[in-house]
Amino acid sequence: MTPEATLARFRDYMVGPSRFMTLVSCFELGIIDALRKKSHLTAAELGEVAGAKPDAVEQLLLLLVKEGFVAHDEATGRYCLDGLAGVSDTLLEQALADLNMIKAVTLRQLFYLTESVRSGSVAGLKELYGHEGDLYSALGELPELREPWAKLMNTVTAHVDPWFFDNVDIPAGSRVLDLAGNTGLGAINTLKLKDSPGLRVTTFDLPEKEKECLENFRAHGVEDRCAFIGGDVFVEVPKGFDVVLVKHFLPMFDKSDVLRILDGIHRSLDVGAQVHVLVPVFPENLADTENYTVDFYPSFFIGCTMGQGGPQKLSTWQSWLEESGFQVTKAITDDPANLPPHALTVEAVLSATKVA
Repeated sequence: MTPEATLARFRDYMVGPSRFMTLVSCFELGIIDALRKKSHLTAAELGEVAGAKPDAVEQLLLLLVKEGFVAHDEATGRYCLDGLAGVSDTLLEQALADLNMIKAVTLRQLFYLTESVRSGSVAGLKELYGHEGDLYSALGELPELREPWAKLMNTVTAHVDPWFFDNVDIPAGSRVLDLAGNTGLGAINTLKLKDSPGLRVTTFDLPEKEKECLENFRAHGVEDRCAFIGGDVFVEVPKGFDVVLVKHFLPMFDKSDVLRILDGIHRSLDVGAQVHVLVPVFPENLADTENYTVDFYPSFFIGCTMGQGGPQKLSTWQSWLEESGFQVTKAITDDPANLPPHALTVEAVLSATKVA
């Protein structure tokens, strides 16, 4: 790439935050909803909906017209949906969950990304909210972060879990441990998608998750087949399980801590027991521009979540499992064609067995 082309690429980064907030603001002002309900509205009519001057509405809509999201009739001055008209309500809600989470959880904190990298902690949480700790401890205290984050995670789980369970083997009647299973949705989905006579699932997470987790089990009518164990994965992983599920957890940590977690799982299992891991991956060849994992997740984990961690190549996750004493029996990535069009990452499943 020539110096001129390199600097020209900088423009994409320069206008990124402006483009992002212009799009989000058009939704927050109700402009897009108004156009979904009634087409061919003027800037003045949209300004009444937004509680804003028509001039400001016109300025915001310039970008959306340029991008083909919205169309503008120069003769009448009226606006209607263009590309957005063909997006289903379901997909639009999913995309908005992404946008809202990025605004609340990443856009603000990433102002302090450099400090987070140097300190190995989420500097933005301290600067903006006075919170000493990671995102997951902050979620319990800060609903302005928890609500958009939880909404996104629920949409991600709804898509990823069916694919994950289609690609893992859980023998009938297994005792399953959902490691770092949060508030029990993974355990509930295990019963829903891999049910068998005698199957029991236990969520393992920090003790403060117990109340909400048990409430979720009761709400779904699975309290007799699901349980909760409170604890710290870095202290001890519960024993007595045939299968351990580790979803959306390992990428929160650097290699040394990932190996500590995998070693703890290995020690807790009997020979022949299985572990199934769900992780984000980027291509072995980074020039694959169709994968956006590295565009988003490195800064997300370091600057907004844990102060460490990030996605890895599939081959790297496999080598770390093998280094911890597991025999990898499956390592596959999701087909990008199966992902929602707005998806930011490609997930992978790795299955492994403890061998003698």
